[in-house]
Amino acid sequence: METSRSRTAGGPVVTTLLWLVFLAGAAANSIGQFAGLEDTYRYIGGGVAGVCLVILLVRFLARRKD
Repeated sequence: METSRSRTAGGPVVTTLLWLVFLAGAAANSIGQFAGLEDTYRYIGGGVAGVCLVILLVRFLARRKD
């Protein structure tokens, strides 16, 4: 019998990396205006944060589905 954790590629290492990238992208998006970042970089940071959030949600739901 296969456990739900073994079906999730990478396990906790990938989840931790996704959280770190999400936080960095969200910080670039929200603090970038005050730090003088161009809008393009802020939008890219927000997009990366959004993609990471969706991946984290899908991984959570896949583990929970069991």
